[in-house]
Amino acid sequence: MSAEHTSGAENEVVDLCRELIRIDTSNYGDHSGPGERAAAEYVAEKLAEVGLEPQIFESHPGRASVVARIEGEDRSRPGLLIHGHTDVVPADAADWTHHPFAGEVADGCVWGRGAVDMKDMDAMTLAVVRDRMRTGRKPPRDVVLAFLADEEAGGTWGARYLVDKHPGLFEGVTEAIGEVGGFSFTVNEDLRLYLIETAEKGMHWMRLTVEGTAGHGSMTNTDNAITELCEAVARLGRHEFPVRVTKTVRSFLDELSDALGTPLDPEDMETTLAKLGGIAKMIGTTLRNSAAPTMLGAGYKVNVIPGQATAHVDGRFLPGYEEEFLADLDRILGPRVRREDVHADKAVETGFDGDLVKAMQTALRAEDPIARAVPYMLSGGTDAKSFADLGIRCFGFAPLKLPPELDFAGMFHGVDERVPVDGLTFGARVLDRFLDEC
Repeated sequence: MSAEHTSGAENEVVDLCRELIRIDTSNYGDHSGPGERAAAEYVAEKLAEVGLEPQIFESHPGRASVVARIEGEDRSRPGLLIHGHTDVVPADAADWTHHPFAGEVADGCVWGRGAVDMKDMDAMTLAVVRDRMRTGRKPPRDVVLAFLADEEAGGTWGARYLVDKHPGLFEGVTEAIGEVGGFSFTVNEDLRLYLIETAEKGMHWMRLTVEGTAGHGSMTNTDNAITELCEAVARLGRHEFPVRVTKTVRSFLDELSDALGTPLDPEDMETTLAKLGGIAKMIGTTLRNSAAPTMLGAGYKVNVIPGQATAHVDGRFLPGYEEEFLADLDRILGPRVRREDVHADKAVETGFDGDLVKAMQTALRAEDPIARAVPYMLSGGTDAKSFADLGIRCFGFAPLKLPPELDFAGMFHGVDERVPVDGLTFGARVLDRFLDEC
């Protein structure tokens, strides 16, 4: 195959990405945002223009997802799901170089909230599908497209809703690709690794509560709920969970050791992470369970000791280590702290093998001769957790060739989120080739 494969998708992927970014789909987790309905209507229109029959599913006013099925050459084969979410985390324009919902192109990048998480992949999918439909190029098997609401708050009103209420939409689907995978990590001039997500940590978003004795702020009080809670939260926030090397992380470290020509020891975190450059933040947290305090709440007047104090914690656990994680939490927090889940979901993990993985490798190598696909674990979570309940084998594959100096991990939920224009066009070419091979 030629390394210079061109498609009509390249001609509109950037504009599609910019237009999606301009649709504010900020998700505050409480239905107070604008919702995803406008984005769903935009996506449905783009799909209908080329002859598909998209369906919009609104799980709550404004919270809408889009699903469409493309008929493949061999309909007896199991189907493939391509899923992406249209919601984004909020952004404060005052903090940004370019307005987060303007979709501006500057310095060779498309800027805006959702540029990498994940309106870039939504745009690549739309661009490739529209080009294939216009030119009559069917995929080898059925492909189901899902553009989903609410991923940034756990997927309750998006993927989870569709899986629970409309599972027939995914009938016959056995494999899926989605976000946070297929991005590059340049090792040297002869080797670029592309990280394919084959696993992701599970989550326990928790509310911690301590009950104490209310009273006057001027009085001595040895049963102060705030004091008790803050001590427990500080213990948890400073706790270093033990290293646990899962199958996926071991495979990644082995591949990287081979690529670098040097052994990587997960027990020597400082040395190992120093060799990972910009992806250290993403990989480092996949070696341990984690619990990050994120919110505190108590009291209503400066001279009143409240009878209750609360905190919220973002807890993430490795595949196979949920029970250990919960036991560690209770031991660290102590008996005075009541722990309850705000949102919980499982860890998922699959092997780095099979024809779909070969299709990814083939498509990447065709566009980047020094590409090498390797498996990795995502420290966060995606809608794959919901689709796994249908027996679907899920991968993160949203291909992007990135400049070595770009802090890709820092783009997720960060200020000045942006994606390189040539990364988008590269991704569209790879995704197009991948659909030929899938």
